[in-house]
Amino acid sequence: MKKSFKFSLIIAISLITIYSCAPKRQVQRISTDKQIDLSGRWNDTDSRISAEELMQQVLHEKWITNFMGENAGKRPVLIVGLIKNKSHEHINSETFIKDIERSIVNNGSVRLVQAGNKREALRSERAEQQDFSSTETAKNWGLELGADYILQGSINSIVDTYRKEKIIYYQINLELSHLETNEIVWIGEKKIKKFINN
Repeated sequence: MKKSFKFSLIIAISLITIYSCAPKRQVQRISTDKQIDLSGRWNDTDSRISAEELMQQVLHEKWITNFMGENAGKRPVLIVGLIKNKSHEHINSETFIKDIERSIVNNGSVRLVQAGNKREALRSERAEQQDFSSTETAKNWGLELGADYILQGSINSIVDTYRKEKIIYYQINLELSHLETNEIVWIGEKKIKKFINN
């Protein structure tokens, strides 16, 4: 019985010692615009900076003034289409698209309409209003704002490694096309290169 008690006591002391010496995880809130690179992969900073720089390019080009000149000063209407992830890693392109849409709306020189699933959700709500809302407040069909241009693109990457060193190169390409004529009126790109030394 004494052996059993001593053995149990040794195990208990060992567990307490191991637990008290284990590293303790710390979590702290930081600013969302603070640049931190942990892995070297695509991150929130890459998404935000790329979107801002590409939108500075597209929203300050002559296609806007050309359109307004041909359309009595009317602002062009944009829709953000598919931006494909063709890189070597998983990139949530939706956050990148949201960064782009935010930049467009905040700039104000063009108008933005919903795309994809969100447009379908709006149409579904409008359909339900026809049955369940009063005739005075139900929104009418056929009054959607049609887009003049669609913005599409891709995120590509190239990885080069040697021993413990790695270079990751990202190239983001965007094209703005006129929806009626298919004319490409703007092409932009943003390049990011990261050196990782393990």
